[in-house]
Amino acid sequence: EGERLVLAGRVRVNGRIVRDPAFRVDLLRDRLAVDDAEVAQEARVYLALNKPRGLVTTRHDPKARDTVYRCLDGAGLPFVSPVGRLDKASEGLILLTNDTQWASRITSPGSHVDKVYHVQVNVVPTAELATRVAEGVAVANGDTGTSEHLAAQRAQVLRSGDRHGWLEIVLDEGKNRHIRRLLAALDVEVLRLVRVAIGPLALGTLGKGEWRHLTPAEVRQLGGVTKRG
Repeated sequence: EGERLVLAGRVRVNGRIVRDPAFRVDLLRDRLAVDDAEVAQEARVYLALNKPRGLVTTRHDPKARDTVYRCLDGAGLPFVSPVGRLDKASEGLILLTNDTQWASRITSPGSHVDKVYHVQVNVVPTAELATRVAEGVAVANGDTGTSEHLAAQRAQVLRSGDRHGWLEIVLDEGKNRHIRRLLAALDVEVLRLVRVAIGPLALGTLGKGEWRHLTPAEVRQLGGVTKRG
């Protein structure tokens, strides 16, 4: 039906008639009208979710694994996409939104938004290990046959037990399986990996699988919102 309306010249985007059905429309920012009747804009949605371990951070998984969208079932939300990712074995704070520009600000390499992780390791962590994590190591990239330098922005010992303990690791960039590959290169195995903060936003008391809307102040602090002028 939508394609037929476009081909008939009955659709305007920002006041201009569009005749190409493939024309991309931003439902959050573009003014869309059909037969001169303006279509209501979709509301912007910004969510924080405590991702449980074992879920993949994608809308549709080719292997039919459970995804984070299971946590949103029945919520009646518009389509939202993850802002960045956490791998299946990791847990903790993720953001979801339908505001692509806001998401790009957070994930852009130049944004340097700190992401804080609490990482349980299979050794008793020491200050020396934390220093090595912050300094980084060269890690082979199996996809390209080259190596890359992986390091943390900051790292410190959170707590230690008799056989293992926890590190707090802060990244301001996110390469594929960054922390796991970095620690593996130091002969350290990750037992649990929990993201506890993104920029000023902390996971707080949000239970596993629970989600909430961000406040306007949190949205501004994380990435700002572009307003239509």
